[in-house]
Amino acid sequence: MSLERIKRAISDKTLRCPLCAKPILRFEKYVDLVASVWDGAGDSGVETGGCKVTLICGNEGCSWKERSEYWQNYLKE
Repeated sequence: MSLERIKRAISDKTLRCPLCAKPILRFEKYVDLVASVWDGAGDSGVETGGCKVTLICGNEGCSWKERSEYWQNYLKE
């Protein structure tokens, strides 16, 4: 869910760089954070507790890059 939301926010240009205020152009190293794992009696699963991603501004003259699980803070809708 979060990966699709990040992709959509980048394509819609709603993720904004905190330094230059221009749209964030790229991301890398996406990973889901695991909240819990259970296994037993024929029932097993993994629950996620958010995600962590490296956001990269990528605009000319701005070298901002941050690895964060609080990427929602940069959404400007």
